[in-house]
Amino acid sequence: MRIVAGRWRGRRIAAPAGDAVRPTGDRVREAWMSIVQALLPGARIVDLFAGSGALGLEALSRGAASADLIEEAPAILQVLRANVAALGAEESAHVVRADAIRFIQALGPGTYDVAFADPPYAGGLAAAVAERWLSMPFAAVLGVEHAAGVALPAGGGMTRRYGSAAVTVYGL
Repeated sequence: MRIVAGRWRGRRIAAPAGDAVRPTGDRVREAWMSIVQALLPGARIVDLFAGSGALGLEALSRGAASADLIEEAPAILQVLRANVAALGAEESAHVVRADAIRFIQALGPGTYDVAFADPPYAGGLAAAVAERWLSMPFAAVLGVEHAAGVALPAGGGMTRRYGSAAVTVYGL
């Protein structure tokens, strides 16, 4: 995997081994960043279900001020921390070991400027994140990656499909 644009453009980051993580591909990540690009300079970002950290690190590369990278699995956290260190991003990227759903339950309105969520496709986690945002908008804008065949809750979201993946963005 690589950072697509910004100060770390072309730099490689590691993806966790195994099938526990499904990293957002370059094409989808680029499209997602294009949607929110104007909001990134100086923004406070949260990357839920961070995995490799690709979304949060890409946002930092494009000018975000800070990114909280939320991940629960110990083995994945090792790769995430190594990616942050490889880019020298320790001052602006904060790795938080937490369950993403519990983490957002504790957030108040407007805690972040932009929130990214790339949960596992199975288990209804994408809908749970969207529902929480609809009831308590913890970020000005929320983007959620999900299986293209899954519809997320209504409420102002814009959905774009990229093969078997889709990204729904709320708040624009």
